[in-house]
Amino acid sequence: MGYVRLLRQGPVLLLWGAQMLSVFGDRVYAIAITWIAWQEYGAAAMGLVAVAESVPYIVLGTVGRRIVARFATLRRLAVVDAARAGLATALPLAWDTLGAPGVLVCVVLLGVGGALFDPNLGALVPELVDEDDVQAVTGLMDLTLRIARVAGPGAGGLLLRLVPRHSLFWLDGGTFAVSAVALLVLFAHATFGMSRGDEKKAGVGTRPRASVLLRTCPDTAVAIGVHGAGFFAQTVCMALPAFLAARLDAGAAAYGAVLMAIGTGAFLANGFAGNMQLPANLPAFCCGTSAVSGLVLAAIALADSLPVLLGLSAALGAVTAFLQVALGTHLSSFPPSARLRLMSVDLTAVRTAGTVSWLFLPGLAAHDPVGAFRISGLTLFAVAGGSAGIVVRRSATRVLVGRHHS
Repeated sequence: MGYVRLLRQGPVLLLWGAQMLSVFGDRVYAIAITWIAWQEYGAAAMGLVAVAESVPYIVLGTVGRRIVARFATLRRLAVVDAARAGLATALPLAWDTLGAPGVLVCVVLLGVGGALFDPNLGALVPELVDEDDVQAVTGLMDLTLRIARVAGPGAGGLLLRLVPRHSLFWLDGGTFAVSAVALLVLFAHATFGMSRGDEKKAGVGTRPRASVLLRTCPDTAVAIGVHGAGFFAQTVCMALPAFLAARLDAGAAAYGAVLMAIGTGAFLANGFAGNMQLPANLPAFCCGTSAVSGLVLAAIALADSLPVLLGLSAALGAVTAFLQVALGTHLSSFPPSARLRLMSVDLTAVRTAGTVSWLFLPGLAAHDPVGAFRISGLTLFAVAGGSAGIVVRRSATRVLVGRHHS
């Protein structure tokens, strides 16, 4: 009901609808680009495309603090989305005229657009609502990703069979254009952000350094690090086809069912995560949730039937939804400029973990797909569980010190 109440607000409904369409277009684009890369150039090209898109996130998140901060308005984000619309539409032309190098240039530029857009929009969304509704609006925006991950692959696969593959890129470009128009409408009718004076009162600068923020907020730093570690570990799910063949002697139909179970679990859990009362210590909750996901990954290695595997897959999706909403809510509690920087750091951690995982996990998964789930899950459980203990202990120490001084 919290989601329904928020969607009755015009600005929230407009932004949510536009982002729903945009994220859906992104999922269709991802299916199209990976399929065409594999079809034209082989499996190595699929990995190269994924890395090419992630590199701008890593670079801008690490050394592009000032550049990212320049796009912290709805009007400038609309310009970014308009540019992404042009790039997505032009990608088939680049493919036909320049081949793989032209495609990689477009993919990198689209990654630059995403690295500028994603953290800035995430930092602006909490300004749409009152403080009490930040968790709900965080869950609502996360819901766009959950719906797209359930519907996008199936729709992309169907469209690849029914329409020319170039049409999928034009569709993605159209969704970016719709998002750009929605952002311009919001810019004309809404005011976002804190003034420079408010930022100073909150104890942050207008362009705070990540190193300073992470030292000042060590629990947040731990939660972001564990989030990256969790993303690294869950990349083992790329080995699901090999796992299904080795463990259950199953094929493509089972693989599709497992992916659907993960997406459905995340979708159903999102409504609870966005509206239930979360613990006060959100960094510890994020670490603990990641530890649970590690246990689920390890348990997948023991699954001896498809129904058991589907249940564990749904549980993995559900845990992921709680983690994303909790971490997003925690980062949204910071003043806008600090929020933007921390969200950018989180995206950098996730993208870096995903890129590095491509160097290690595929080889492990190819050698021993069942063992890959066990090793990844237990390692994540140990890292995240230990981090949760550190955060809880630090929080208890702060409470004791506060009582002593009082």
